[in-house]
Amino acid sequence: MDIRTRSVHIVNEPFGEGSWPLSVPIVQSSAFGFDSADALADAMAGPDGRYVYTRRGNPTVRALERTVAGLEGGATAIAFASGMGAISGVLLALLEPGDHVIAQRCLYGGTYSVLSDLARRFGVEVEHPASDDPGELESLLRPATRLVLLETISNPTGRVPDLPALTAAARQRGALVLVDNSLASPVLCRPIEYGADIVVHSTTKYLAGHSDVLGGVAVFADEDLRRRVWGRTVELGATPDPFAAWLTLRGLPTLPLRMRQHCSNAGVVAERLAGHAAVRAVHWPWLTDNPTYRAARRVLSGGGGMVTCELAGGREAGRAFIEKVRLARLALSLGGVETLVAHPASTSHRELDSRALAAAGVGAGTVRISVGIEHIDDLWADIEQALGDG
Repeated sequence: MDIRTRSVHIVNEPFGEGSWPLSVPIVQSSAFGFDSADALADAMAGPDGRYVYTRRGNPTVRALERTVAGLEGGATAIAFASGMGAISGVLLALLEPGDHVIAQRCLYGGTYSVLSDLARRFGVEVEHPASDDPGELESLLRPATRLVLLETISNPTGRVPDLPALTAAARQRGALVLVDNSLASPVLCRPIEYGADIVVHSTTKYLAGHSDVLGGVAVFADEDLRRRVWGRTVELGATPDPFAAWLTLRGLPTLPLRMRQHCSNAGVVAERLAGHAAVRAVHWPWLTDNPTYRAARRVLSGGGGMVTCELAGGREAGRAFIEKVRLARLALSLGGVETLVAHPASTSHRELDSRALAAAGVGAGTVRISVGIEHIDDLWADIEQALGDG
């Protein structure tokens, strides 16, 4: 079925005979009772037995896992309390001292920070290719390479990796491929279709879509890989609250509609920013001068809802812009229905030093706009007045 149909039909638990709730029930219980000691012991054996304790599994949370796994074309999933919980949980479960990781250079600051910590404290070697060329990644692969980490749309520079070529190279050498698909959502891209082994989301962003929930999820291409990760993540305790899972499920049916409007508005904003005197450069995947434009047209069914621009006046111009907007909101997050603006160098990417910022393409005057679903004329009027005369 088309994703516009699948997003409406949540994968719910069986509910007796004759009738059932159209909305997934919120099972707000930390523990579950049993009739016998043997049944409780059997339920503790793995991730798919009877519910025991919500840190190990919960009906509302499982509905979210099964639904997102279906949207991504995966076999199964594990939900987390945040997107960083998903990334950290997967990395800690799969990596050991001495392992080699290849991660694209343009990464979300939190992911970059976790990788740096794994390198410093646990001896995991992390390498960042200097370019988007699949040939360079292939040259870096070695027997110790356990994982290749990519973002479908890089945050905040809007670069899109050649997923088919990169995943094929990694799999040929036995390395797993993890793709952060938060900025694309399964509406625009399903990395498992291109060979990815694991797809992670900050469900806080587009999946929930209303700036009212914190959550994450990891989708696995096969069940064995999920089982390798599940035991460790249960002990980490980065488990979502059932109500947070329910809020995300509530947002999913409108995801395709919202993504269509996000992309449409972002395209207009990107084109108009590109012609503005106050703007030095614009980064949006579907702009023809984007360095990864060809890859973006192959793997994305829309350009995404995030637009990043470099203001000619540097840091002061960036600060002035984010404080002058009136309809848009100055806030750290992205992916909600409202337009949000941020200054990455001082917020989402503050963990990076000056060299890492430069390598990631984040400048002092970089401004990130998470384009919402407002009427485009109102939105552009606000952006235009905040830019001033240039």
